[in-house]
Amino acid sequence: MVALATLAAGCAGSPAHPHRSASRPAPHGRLVVKVVRLPWQLPRPVARSVALTDGSRVLLAGGLTVGDVSSSGVYGVDVATGRTRQLGTLAQPVHDAAGALIDGNVFVFGGGAQSTTAAVQEVVAASGHGKLVGQLPTPRSDLSSAGLGGRTILLGGYTGSSLATATLSTSNGKSVAKLAALPVPIRYGATVSDGHHIWVFGGASGTQPVDDIQRIDSSGAARVIGHLPHPLTEATALDVGGKVLIAGGRTSPTSTSNVVYAFDPATSRVRTVAHLAVPVADAGGVVVNGAGYLLGGENSTQVGVVQKVTVSYAAAPRATATSTAAAPAAPFSGRLLIADRGNDRLLVVDAAKHVLWRYPTSSRPGPPGGFYFPDDAFFVHHGTGIISNQEGNNTIVEIGYPSGRILWSYGHAHVAGAGPGYLNQPDDAYLLSDGRVVVSDASNCRIVIVSPKAHQVGQIGTAGSCTHHPPTSLGYPNGDTPLPDGNLLVSEIHGSWISEYTLAGHLVWTVQLPTVSYPSDPQQIGPDRYLLADYARPGGLVEFDRAGRILWRYQPRHGSRMLDHPSLAEVLPGGFIAVNDDYRQRVVIIDPTTKRIVWQYGHTDVKGRHAGYLDTPDGFDLLSPTSTTPTHPNTG
Repeated sequence: MVALATLAAGCAGSPAHPHRSASRPAPHGRLVVKVVRLPWQLPRPVARSVALTDGSRVLLAGGLTVGDVSSSGVYGVDVATGRTRQLGTLAQPVHDAAGALIDGNVFVFGGGAQSTTAAVQEVVAASGHGKLVGQLPTPRSDLSSAGLGGRTILLGGYTGSSLATATLSTSNGKSVAKLAALPVPIRYGATVSDGHHIWVFGGASGTQPVDDIQRIDSSGAARVIGHLPHPLTEATALDVGGKVLIAGGRTSPTSTSNVVYAFDPATSRVRTVAHLAVPVADAGGVVVNGAGYLLGGENSTQVGVVQKVTVSYAAAPRATATSTAAAPAAPFSGRLLIADRGNDRLLVVDAAKHVLWRYPTSSRPGPPGGFYFPDDAFFVHHGTGIISNQEGNNTIVEIGYPSGRILWSYGHAHVAGAGPGYLNQPDDAYLLSDGRVVVSDASNCRIVIVSPKAHQVGQIGTAGSCTHHPPTSLGYPNGDTPLPDGNLLVSEIHGSWISEYTLAGHLVWTVQLPTVSYPSDPQQIGPDRYLLADYARPGGLVEFDRAGRILWRYQPRHGSRMLDHPSLAEVLPGGFIAVNDDYRQRVVIIDPTTKRIVWQYGHTDVKGRHAGYLDTPDGFDLLSPTSTTPTHPNTG
């Protein structure tokens, strides 16, 4: 993770942000955060650099360049013109280090290259010469830093074998002292100082992002004071104009966020305030002359883009009885596939609500037996195909995209059955990475695994035995979401059970959710955090853990925000939640921080087949601009 430290040149141990006067007037009006991509780029793509400022320019040290090569360069970047020149060279190339500017010299702490290092490096400003000047107590990479009370505080990281727990303090860069441990040990945390405290947002515990917000005071004491809307790692935190912002990052190993959050220290809450021009993680973040800058970073690879972030305050509009939250211009990027069940069709739309593709059409005819009652649809093979289960037709089909050619099928159209080759109300058909297909055969009360040659090769549960008695029988399963470890997350309507099974049928865990009336299509969104739709009126979205604790709920009981039988909810790369609102004839996107609908396709409570209308939409999927499937990266 890049480090955020803006220590003033010539002042050893100066805090990362000047201590603010208590008499500084608080800003008034509506917060306006703007992000623009600057017309110039860095000379070469780079991510995971140490990013500092001497007050007038950006200093970038180390980092990871294209080909995953660690850099030893130290560069100065003029943010007004983009002019970049090399100022010096590190003694050792590193990335994922922390840094500080002390007495005008660049200090780099730890980091990684071929292995994690404990080295403390100094680059002397006068000569540009890099040298080793000390050692951390243990090797540490993926750490971050911020200034507080005349010291540089080093937080989080990875020792090469485990997460680093203790925070470290240094005033001269060459000697460090241990402080208290972080309550949630993490690597890749987004770290910033507001002059009074250090805040650490998210990060990764093991391989999974976390949602914790941790606060460190001047004594080094640390505690968890809140939570992000969703787990987030490798983001960048900045204090711009007195407002703490968290930008970009990853919501999963393959999903890069474009969301900018604002954090309120008084309430420990965050809300979405803007979107990046380019989604990035691991960007270098600094504040120069009152504006924030994100330099480089990663999405599918390292990039050289530079994005400028500004904060201002506009007069708040007079509230009216009909005022609604303003919707962001683009709550997702890429293509949204909608299974328009009542219209017996699939649609692909963009964020501007343009219909990009339809199926079936005269030039893309449906399969033998017709295309009827498509309950779900998911992109496969990096967006070159779509797999869809026709719940009312008892079949699964794989369709070439955009050709519409039928590539594979299973089941017998219009005929329900439990014997080989037959299905009865198939739900949630997923193509696995090994070419097999898993589907919830709901009315047969089993999960079926089908080979690429359309032969049944496995099942979980017993056909006709429809009670929750794991692992022997399932109580009317309607969801079978593949997990990153290869297991399945199964929802059972009878009794509202959620369970994890291996593909061989072994039970990993099971939990009952008595406050959920009809669990639909659960998704894993964190190390022990899951999201499902409650298929009811009024319907709801529920986040829970394996102990059955409800962590978050969305369930308005009336008005435009109420859901009527939502069947699928998934977290998009930016942190918003997309939902099929089946019986209100729409697909909506919800901001979980404000619980407001920020986008929808379809006309609320009005069925239709013309452009902009839907009839009982029952499935969706997102294809990113890079042809990945961020909501199911392991099966797309």
